[in-house]
Amino acid sequence: MPASASARPHPTEEPHHPPAGPIPHHLRPEHDLLTSLLAGLRAGRSAVATVTGGSGHGQGDLVRETSRDAESQGIRVLYARATPAESGLPHGVVGRLLAPLPVPEAGLAVDGAPVDSGTVAPGIDEVLETARPRPTLVAVEQAQWLDHASADWLGTLARRSATAPVFLLVGGTAAATTGPDWRDLAAEVPGAVRTHELVLGPMTPEAVAEAVTAACGVPCAEAFAAAAGQGSAANPAVLYEALRRFSRQGCLPEASRAPEILAICTTVLGESAERWMRGLSAETAALVRVLAVCGDLVPFPRVCELAGLRHRGPARLRAAAEATGFVHAGTTGPRIASGIRDRILEGMTRRERAELYARAALSAHRAAADDRVVADLLLESGPIGADWPVQDLRRASRAAGQEGDHARAAACLTRALAEAHDPTDRTELTFELAAAELAGMPEAGRRRLEELVRSADGATALRVGALDLALLEGDPGGLHRAAATALPAATGDERDDLIALLWAADEAGDMYRHPTPADPPGLPDPADLPGLPELPVPAAQAGQRAWQLAVRGEGLTEARRLARAALAAPATGAPLLPRLAACTALCLTEDHEEADAGLGTVLAELRGRGLHVGVPRVLAARAELNLRRGRAAAAESDIHEAEHLVPEPERHPVTEPYLRAVRILVDLECGRSGTGTPHTPVRADRTGPYGPHLLFALALARDAEDDPRAAAALLKECGRRLLHRHQVNPALLPWRSTAARLLRRTGDPAEAERLSGDELRLARVWGAPGALGWAELATASDDGPGRLTGARHAVRLLRNGPPGPIYQRALAELAAAETNEGGDRRAAAAAVDELTVLTATQPRGPMAARTRALARRLEPQPPAHSTPASGWATLSPAEARTAVLAAHGHSNSGIAELLSVSRRTVELRLSRVYTKLRIHGRRELPDRVGAPEGTANAC
Repeated sequence: MPASASARPHPTEEPHHPPAGPIPHHLRPEHDLLTSLLAGLRAGRSAVATVTGGSGHGQGDLVRETSRDAESQGIRVLYARATPAESGLPHGVVGRLLAPLPVPEAGLAVDGAPVDSGTVAPGIDEVLETARPRPTLVAVEQAQWLDHASADWLGTLARRSATAPVFLLVGGTAAATTGPDWRDLAAEVPGAVRTHELVLGPMTPEAVAEAVTAACGVPCAEAFAAAAGQGSAANPAVLYEALRRFSRQGCLPEASRAPEILAICTTVLGESAERWMRGLSAETAALVRVLAVCGDLVPFPRVCELAGLRHRGPARLRAAAEATGFVHAGTTGPRIASGIRDRILEGMTRRERAELYARAALSAHRAAADDRVVADLLLESGPIGADWPVQDLRRASRAAGQEGDHARAAACLTRALAEAHDPTDRTELTFELAAAELAGMPEAGRRRLEELVRSADGATALRVGALDLALLEGDPGGLHRAAATALPAATGDERDDLIALLWAADEAGDMYRHPTPADPPGLPDPADLPGLPELPVPAAQAGQRAWQLAVRGEGLTEARRLARAALAAPATGAPLLPRLAACTALCLTEDHEEADAGLGTVLAELRGRGLHVGVPRVLAARAELNLRRGRAAAAESDIHEAEHLVPEPERHPVTEPYLRAVRILVDLECGRSGTGTPHTPVRADRTGPYGPHLLFALALARDAEDDPRAAAALLKECGRRLLHRHQVNPALLPWRSTAARLLRRTGDPAEAERLSGDELRLARVWGAPGALGWAELATASDDGPGRLTGARHAVRLLRNGPPGPIYQRALAELAAAETNEGGDRRAAAAAVDELTVLTATQPRGPMAARTRALARRLEPQPPAHSTPASGWATLSPAEARTAVLAAHGHSNSGIAELLSVSRRTVELRLSRVYTKLRIHGRRELPDRVGAPEGTANAC
């Protein structure tokens, strides 16, 4: 080649004498090593060194600085930088390396056109010949773009380097999926030649802190250095550029500036990624884009397949991805570094991203990946036009709902609607979407449910289900009107269910009056709606009628029968709200175990069908039931779960008062008397169906705070609201007797007498022992002669019921009356003993405190001397507690739950109890409970 031709630089060639520049501080150890190799070169010792690392880790800095050092020491430098444009040009790098030498034309490239003379390594002899009198550094930068011929040439030079003082220094990354693996250059070098493989990684925290201090001129705060390292991914190029921008502002590297440097680093990292992406090969760029789209969701071999690189070796592809500098090694494969993924995705068109996500979703689906993974990919893709996405998304939605992530559940169903074309599928998806939206976007969910109810072409079961769900969530407004509009066209089972639900929607009392001009348009007139039959046969109507009878205090036997019939019917697909009404009716008829079983079934179906929005209301109902049964711990668990499922700001204004009311009652029972009242304003909450419950609970809280007048006023308002709805049964809320007790304290005995008399009359009509016993107890004045008689009668009525707050109150009244009214002190002691057992699970509760006070009043009296005929005194405290609970009808499982022991322990205790009391089983326990010293029948 003519000298003039060899001297002409390639159009893309950079000067072979790199510009001088200071070596980055963190590269000093590697630079010192290369400097020592230069010293050896001057002494005639050859060397081969490779410098690898990710983009921006400083390989180029080391190669350029070492070349500059060599020139300053009189060493000949042959320098070249490989480029992507020349990666397919044979001997492209060699031609630029040899440009300063008088190399013969044979085998050299002239103006980019190779001359094929059959020579394997043209110019090698000339390099070695000129190196003998003058040691030579052969430096190559960005070796990942080496062409095969140049890589072979460098390998030959490395193997022959022992014959002349040559130092071969090659630096670059492994970010290429094709081309030679230049990192093996030192593998076959003769032993006489010194070889080094330097691998540059991210900067250490100490190096980052040192770089910050050097850039800013003052020591840096630890938090600032940590933010700089995190934001830059400890990449030297990114960090130094970010620090350069930060130092321009004249700010100090203080802890308060950590967010600022983090933001700058993130920006620089994104800019660097865009620049590095432009320098990648097409294969590596495709691989990185797929990693950005779904690298966290699918295995790496599938990433390679989606990138069209299935035929490449996974190990090399992995190395190429990680060598980019913004991809790091994960546990299952390479992952895009934080702050980079979005910038890479922004560099793709929306269509490219959607198509890639769709391909990834199909691949994950075929590989039976987790539904969550498939859904994540589908949520970013466009419509696929197949059936499988609908099912995968529905399963993912159901799983998200069970985890409480209702926003994701709704997103999955919205995406599924974009794929569904069958009208039935679309209707079902719309219903499921409304159920998910009720939790996070309630207004949207209610509108969607209302559309379903009004829809003429919707499935019958879904119209009923939509109304049922909306009412369970607590909204009787628009759905009430929509159902009334749909009723004339309904037939058969749908009509029966709609009638039941219309009456269920009327818990707020709207159907007891005619619409007024102030009402919203479309409110149905009760006169135009069919009523419930007296003894309905359809299950939904039976459940609602049972509730209606129960709250009106009419026909206990019929209410019980109808409620049982409603719960005995097939549950699948049946409306849930009437079944909840049946459970509540059984609670008022005091069939507590059946009510508990029914509520458990309703809860299971709600969760199984993904209708989580209705769960808090049912949990609150079960918590109230557990309170009535004396299971404060179980009630606490239920109401806590209900509150956790729906945080207070997201609760429907209709059901929110119920959750608040039960929470206050639970707190009172557990001795937290003031918990609910400061944060529970008395406002429009009372106007809903559960307003009376909240008012009643607030009254008890005010009473616990020794404010009887405010408590009595709240109870009167509670009663007014209940009477407006014809809900007169004292078993629902004993507001009259509670108010009577307070009115006696505030000096209004006449009103107290009237209210307690009304409650006794209504309780006798209803006939449930619990309600009647409580009413009997309330009729006796605090100090009158009828107090002892009323307390004894109340205990007899309540003894066979649950040992809940009502029975405990009766026992306490009996113990006080027997002590104060000249009664039987042994009976008082027996009542206190039983109370001690019953209140042991809630030692901080108010009844436990009253029990202790009663026990102290009895202590000074000498014990009565009589024969312990019953054997009760021989029982241990644990046995006595178990016996009392069993005598009150608790199952062995229920006792185990209350006492936090195993069921087997309960069985063993009861066996010992039967032996000690000389009885034959559980049926004889009620006659012995509370009767130590032979006083079983004292009251």
